[in-house]
Amino acid sequence: MQKSDVFTASTEKSVTQFVKDFGQVAGKYGFIIHNADRMALADTFAAHGVGVSKGFDLHMIQLCKPAKAAKSLAANPERAVLMPKFIMVFTADGATQIRFLRFRREEIRDVVDDDLFPASLAETYGTIERIIEEAR
Repeated sequence: MQKSDVFTASTEKSVTQFVKDFGQVAGKYGFIIHNADRMALADTFAAHGVGVSKGFDLHMIQLCKPAKAAKSLAANPERAVLMPKFIMVFTADGATQIRFLRFRREEIRDVVDDDLFPASLAETYGTIERIIEEAR
């Protein structure tokens, strides 16, 4: 079985600008940023009394396509375990770095016994990668 992999990209845009552009592009594809008010982890940590170093700018974007997710979960709630899509955005090496974890079809089948879900999830992964590329 092949292992899951990480989609990796970078941009010269700031984290803030990339996140803004990403949200706009995602909307064109019917996606929303589910955690728009909580994606900046420095703020989340601070709200819990945990400090981070100056310049810590990791954003964990949770992406959702409500129309597709509602249908998918109604068909099989077991799919929920693989439904959250997180895109990590942070500064490193003088650029904004973007990471997205994808699972292979075989892995999806191993986790969720569902003949239709692997293809559907692979299609969603492809769309998310296009959104990232457009927002870069």
